[in-house]
Amino acid sequence: MVRNRLDSAASNTLASCTETIIDCEHKTAPTQDEGYPSIRTPNIGRGRLILNGVNRVSEEIYREWTRRAIPRAEDLIFAREAPIGNVAIIPREVKVCLGQRTVLIRPDKKKVDPHHLLYLLLGDDIQARIQAMATGATVGHLNVRDIRELQLPELPPLTVQRKIGAVLSVYDDLIESNTRRIKILEELAQAIYREWFVHFRFPGRRKVKLVNCSIGHIPEGWGVATLADVLSELESGARPKGGIDPDERGVPSIGAENVIRLGRYGFSKEKWVSRRFYDSMRRGRIRSGDVLLYKDGAQIGRKSMFRDGFPHNECCVNEHVFILRTNQKVSQAYLYFWLDEPEMTQKIRNLNVNAAQPGINQSGVNSLPILVPPKRLINAFDESVEAILALLFNLSKKNPVLQRTRDLLLPRLISGELDVSELDINVGDVAA
Repeated sequence: MVRNRLDSAASNTLASCTETIIDCEHKTAPTQDEGYPSIRTPNIGRGRLILNGVNRVSEEIYREWTRRAIPRAEDLIFAREAPIGNVAIIPREVKVCLGQRTVLIRPDKKKVDPHHLLYLLLGDDIQARIQAMATGATVGHLNVRDIRELQLPELPPLTVQRKIGAVLSVYDDLIESNTRRIKILEELAQAIYREWFVHFRFPGRRKVKLVNCSIGHIPEGWGVATLADVLSELESGARPKGGIDPDERGVPSIGAENVIRLGRYGFSKEKWVSRRFYDSMRRGRIRSGDVLLYKDGAQIGRKSMFRDGFPHNECCVNEHVFILRTNQKVSQAYLYFWLDEPEMTQKIRNLNVNAAQPGINQSGVNSLPILVPPKRLINAFDESVEAILALLFNLSKKNPVLQRTRDLLLPRLISGELDVSELDINVGDVAA
């Protein structure tokens, strides 16, 4: 692959191929429910911004926080602390400002393609340099001078850079598209659930009157039970004595950090147990359809569902996660959406029995109330959402495959091991 030789070592710094590198404001921006996204380090993913749950600021704060530079499309935002080294590109349709511990990087498009620079910074070589430069006894961080002086390898011609960026961007675009579709599908299934079982606009409702009970007005003929009445199994898992060997990739062990939402899962935080330990487990081995509930720590009440081999064909949970399996009275899908209602999530959090480390126990979970509609209606609900859930989990299984493929290609493309110079990709008119 032809390389564009740079004249000096100084020209190989990050500053040499950027228009500007600007630090964030070193104070916390006042937030509000609506407004401009304020990008903090948790919002900087591996290449893409994570805007779910992002802090938002007013027009006035946005102008104040962008007075040195207004972030533009194809600028990069770099996390210089916690977690150090993550980089994301700003999409065209979003206006953002910088939150704490972030840095704005504006590529000089005459020298470097923004997407190529993004993946160059995310590559193993540059990430290793970033980690080596990090200072701080407890939390590693970089100052802006370190970032400006970050040494880069020689850059290929702009046409090649754009092709590399285009190839890798396809994977991230597909992952992002799938993630949006997963969220929409979950919201669709949730909307059907709420229409039937919260607002009581279910098929045949005109023939049923509402009656008073311990949890309010419910349709006549429906019941109220506790989870103990509708669960066949409630169990947590375990971990090997001495912890989990990170180098022994036997069977994935799902912990609280992996439990996110329906069809979403923290693959980057996976831990593993040995095959021998997994085979010896009497409880905590996951089956398709299991509902998982985070039982210890700051995020008590977070929940997910395992289905159709997602996230793995074989996996287990550790001692911080409950597995919930229903009997014939309600279905797994109904149980998940019941527990995911805000009121129920708060009830779960209120079960906390520990003063120091938050946690809930089996007795508390079993005592939670649950509305029990007629079985025929639950069966009709399952039929209504089955195609939605099947597509959701199918998309969920595709994303880790795309991520692994991208991560395999990235170092080979960036290093020039894979030559893309002859690929028929339209990259526009650029200087050679």
